[in-house]
Amino acid sequence: MENIQIATAGNQGDKIRSECFVFLKLKDSGGVLVNVKSKVEVLYGNSIRELCNEMIKFFGISHCELTLEDSGALPFVIAARIEAAVKSLIKTEKEFLLPMLPENQYHTVREQFRFSRLYLPGNSPSMMLNAGVHKPCGIILDLEDSVAPSKKFEARFLVRNALRSVDFYGAERMVRINQFPMGLDDLKFIVPHNVNLILIPKCEDSQQITHIENEILEIRKQFPSSHSIFFMPIIESALGVENAFRIAKASENVVSLAIGLEDFTADLGVRRTKEGTESLFARMRLVNAAKAAGIQPIDSVFSDVGDMEGLRENVRVSKSLGFEGMGCIHPRQIDVIHKGYAPEAEEIEKAKAIFNAFVEAKEKGLGVVSLGTKMIDAPVVKRAEKTIKLAVDLGLLAANWRG
Repeated sequence: MENIQIATAGNQGDKIRSECFVFLKLKDSGGVLVNVKSKVEVLYGNSIRELCNEMIKFFGISHCELTLEDSGALPFVIAARIEAAVKSLIKTEKEFLLPMLPENQYHTVREQFRFSRLYLPGNSPSMMLNAGVHKPCGIILDLEDSVAPSKKFEARFLVRNALRSVDFYGAERMVRINQFPMGLDDLKFIVPHNVNLILIPKCEDSQQITHIENEILEIRKQFPSSHSIFFMPIIESALGVENAFRIAKASENVVSLAIGLEDFTADLGVRRTKEGTESLFARMRLVNAAKAAGIQPIDSVFSDVGDMEGLRENVRVSKSLGFEGMGCIHPRQIDVIHKGYAPEAEEIEKAKAIFNAFVEAKEKGLGVVSLGTKMIDAPVVKRAEKTIKLAVDLGLLAANWRG
């Protein structure tokens, strides 16, 4: 009796777009048969078949039947779906990698503003394609909560290929891995492919950061790279809040702490409200831990995408507590978030006055800096410099301003 193995990958349906569904049948004989059903058959049917045959040959498969139902998927999606199907049936270390876009070879730095980070489900390619056009500070390819357990394996291949093939227009390229320890297995799919920042969900102690950092070092022995990969641990439990400072100081690559209020309030056994009184202590505790560690505190998402006024008020309160950014789940939230966290005109003018007073005192050799009747110490000057830099970066202040 012939041995037949079957695997599927991808998504199908009338409303599915920029996607494909793969049905792979491995057999003992009969050679290779490729069936392609594509909405863009006339334009791209032949190139899709060529890619299918190339991948079958690459993985050394001699006998199979591959059926691909295409609803406008780009090559990186088709390749991810076929590879996921193949690797669910055979063990191989080979990776079928499309060339990395030159536009995707940028790195980011520790000190940069992270007002917004846009969450994208890691198994939904249609949401990835134009995400960078909306100009979020960061784009998160999510492998955790937004991906069904049965789809996590194939999502890894899609996220890996997206890091290589999707133009994110300069946004910080982020990936939220799965909860520890499952997230360790995600790392080999993203570390060699120029991820800028890794979000670590449900982080509760500093050892989780250490384990992840050590795993990255092991991966880089095989795939050497000198650029930093930054970490953003997400605090989502009472224990995580209590350990926030230790988590913030766990590694030089931790650049920010985020709070996830849906899981946190569930851990407390309370209902999340728009007013946020139930999470005020935790949010302030996280801000304090982040500031003490010299990193950025990042607020939770605002889940009502239709309530722009509610979002605007949420950002106002968030900024007043000391947060320097927040997550978003829809592009329409980005502009409100950016405007809310940007320094206001009054803040900029005050920062300029403080900085000018500092420069004048330094030029005169004065040991004491004052503005009017108020003394100015080093932390105040540092905060003013940060506000000025932010205003310049956002185009709210000319780069060559003086006086």
